[in-house]
Amino acid sequence: MTYVKKTQIHLPKQEFDALRKVAARSGRSVAALVREAIRKVVLKPPATGPVAIWDGEPRRTSIEHDRVHDEP
Repeated sequence: MTYVKKTQIHLPKQEFDALRKVAARSGRSVAALVREAIRKVVLKPPATGPVAIWDGEPRRTSIEHDRVHDEP
């Protein structure tokens, strides 16, 4: 069995209610959803390889990718 540390978080009622609905629909616990979110968003590994070159906000969508040749 994996050791876990108990903690408390405070959520606005609306967010907590929405999280409980998602948990019920998915058949998972609220705690499992929170742990997954933390792993995916907060603890995600840094991007490596060619994708890491383009950090930051994109200036145009992929549909406009040829427009770069029209700019002076």
